[in-house]
Amino acid sequence: MMNPKVDWYFAKAGKWQEATEKLREITLDCGLSEELKWGTPCYTHQKSNIVLIHVFKEYCALLFFKGVLLKNNEGLLIQQTENVQSARQMRFTSVEQVAELEATIKAYIYEAVEVEKAGLKVPLKKTTEFAMADEFKEKLEKNPALKKAFESLTPGRQRAYLLHFSQPKQAKTREARIEKCMELIFQGKGLND
Repeated sequence: MMNPKVDWYFAKAGKWQEATEKLREITLDCGLSEELKWGTPCYTHQKSNIVLIHVFKEYCALLFFKGVLLKNNEGLLIQQTENVQSARQMRFTSVEQVAELEATIKAYIYEAVEVEKAGLKVPLKKTTEFAMADEFKEKLEKNPALKKAFESLTPGRQRAYLLHFSQPKQAKTREARIEKCMELIFQGKGLND
């Protein structure tokens, strides 16, 4: 059932308006509930997130929360970046493409609902499996208070920092990022808090 709280998203979808409206129609036709989460239309089954619709400059997409657990025989599910562990995107560049793939989209949605009903979980990498920049490792060794503060953060916050610190190619950029974030770590805050 359409949720009027979500209507504004489709009205502002710009060049993807027709395609996203068609995606909305398809997801609702699969019996999912429509909600607004993270500022985007999110479709749930018995309060569990199944899929959301979002737009980018080059395409619009359906994002399957546990997409990694779906059979991807058609090769349509894409991992956004190497760090995304669970979610997978199905991308579209026209309303015609959405209409053409309607039966396939529905099959993926129904499979995603079955994954949720079965209670399947995505085995996520442990924080210790993420690379730690040498500069950060050194800071932690030299500063026991920082080490304690970092270890008391939630695993998600720890992973976000580890990724953020290890991305730059240059050591001075990695060091600058670490310096900039130390106060947040001491405050028990995440990178985006």
